[in-house]
Amino acid sequence: MDAKNKLIYLAAALIAFAGIVMLVAGHSRQTSRTAGQEASREESAPAVAAGDKAADFKLEALDGSTVSLDKLRGKVVFLNIWATWCGPCREEMPSMETLYDEFRNNQDFVMLAVSQDTKGRVVVAPYVEKNGYHFKVLLDPENKVGEAYDVSGVPETFIIDRQGRIVAHHMGAFDWSRPDVKEALKQLLDSKPG
Repeated sequence: MDAKNKLIYLAAALIAFAGIVMLVAGHSRQTSRTAGQEASREESAPAVAAGDKAADFKLEALDGSTVSLDKLRGKVVFLNIWATWCGPCREEMPSMETLYDEFRNNQDFVMLAVSQDTKGRVVVAPYVEKNGYHFKVLLDPENKVGEAYDVSGVPETFIIDRQGRIVAHHMGAFDWSRPDVKEALKQLLDSKPG
């Protein structure tokens, strides 16, 4: 496939994925707001939009490793901001595990779940172990990623392409195991950088 066709294919994949996310965004715009944040913020116009460059961060994972977003350039990143106390987060996490299971053997796919729990590892580790989640969980008790991405409530999810651009942003709980989501991610993963 020549460079022009690759570019057309990538653009089509990104449009398809953005369309899917926009379609379902109207379906479930539930967000659990953290204390002190204004509930009046317009969810229809998120501050971090598709097309923006994803802000770099460096956080400790539950397994003790350090994860930097910039070091994941060249991969498709599913970035979810959540907390153990958040009902909608708990609702969507099993579907995230299903999505992770679908793509776990693809070296170009990374799922990161960034916990905003202020107590950190003490509450996050038992929760993840009890529920049998296998995707990479990062600890952000100071909410640095939430601030960098202007997160207004949890959960919020960002899909980041190989070039480090946000191609989709979803606010609220969602069923990530849906076939249309898997197909959109497959298209995004099939589009090689070039």
